[in-house]
Amino acid sequence: MAQERNEKDYSLIRIRDLKVFAHHGVFEEETVNGQDFYVCVDAYQNISPAATLDELVLTTDYGDMCRHINSFLTENTFKLIETAAEELSKSLLMRFSLIDSVEVEIKKPDAPIGLPLAYASVVRKMSRHRAILSLGSNMGDREKHLRDAIDELDAEPATNVVKISSIMETLPYGYTEQDKFMNCAVEVSTLLAPKDLLIFTQRIEQNHGRERKIHWGPRTLDIDIVFYDDLVYGDGVLQIPHIDMQNRYFVLKPLSEIEPGYRHPLLNRTVMQLLLELEERISE
Repeated sequence: MAQERNEKDYSLIRIRDLKVFAHHGVFEEETVNGQDFYVCVDAYQNISPAATLDELVLTTDYGDMCRHINSFLTENTFKLIETAAEELSKSLLMRFSLIDSVEVEIKKPDAPIGLPLAYASVVRKMSRHRAILSLGSNMGDREKHLRDAIDELDAEPATNVVKISSIMETLPYGYTEQDKFMNCAVEVSTLLAPKDLLIFTQRIEQNHGRERKIHWGPRTLDIDIVFYDDLVYGDGVLQIPHIDMQNRYFVLKPLSEIEPGYRHPLLNRTVMQLLLELEERISE
């Protein structure tokens, strides 16, 4: 299955040269006196449902987008238009859930450089990312830890929970002298980079009293990043795809409920294929 946005399935909502008077800049006269900025936005989303049914609620209202852009840039002040473009891109993706990716250009026609020019501008492209997480707990109220963690994931403005598997009880893996686990899989749409997503999930673990005393040992909450788009990445801290997911029934079984066709970018096997292969090895 395709895991990157297919341009043929998406349409472009385009806003050109929206004039906004705001107070962004390095120099005092810019932040005090203000100046005109012009904003261009390309927003990609699947508008087929809206086009077919001719219903505004099924698409992104570009009027609302324009009002949001105006409010955001007038209510905030940034020294750099680089920062303004970055934060506006994030704000648009968080505010308008149907948009898959944006390209934002902020033009500054009165840039104080002492030379004649039409404008200086900064362009920022930003997309949502799909991440698959594996959650587990075998201490305390196991199911409550999982459900609360899912709520905490969804409460983060830059991360939205898209799919949740059923919660199932599984045998411990690796270190087997411990209680059974409750596990589930969650798909999220996120603006966070992989390292930032890791930091965020580890903070949720800490909120639930996670202690790392025994490798593969008991834990109140464990959150692993299994997939992040089609990314293949590894350093001393983070490995994507998860390095051992193909051998973990407690990962594959719940994940097969929500994304059976998700293809491992290195093993070239879908989640369902990996699960069936693991079950065959286990039964031998």
